Amino acid sequence: MKKTSKLRKVWVDKNKCIGCGNCLAFAPKSFKMDSDGKSQAINPIGDTEEAVQTAIDSCPVQAISWKE
Repeated sequence: MKKTSKLRKVWVDKNKCIGCGNCLAFAPKSFKMDSDGKSQAINPIGDTEEAVQTAIDSCPVQAISWKE
């Protein structure tokens, strides 16, 4: 299980996020819910790259993406 690269970052578009929590279910060390009920990327190297990618893929509104 490969950890994510320190150069890759995860970005959450707060305007798209609906606060469903899928990202936390798949990558709980990389995301948290803000006080506004929306997801925030907190530690992209906390989970494996595969777990973060699964979180990205599970977002129903495509609010999460990789940023280099």
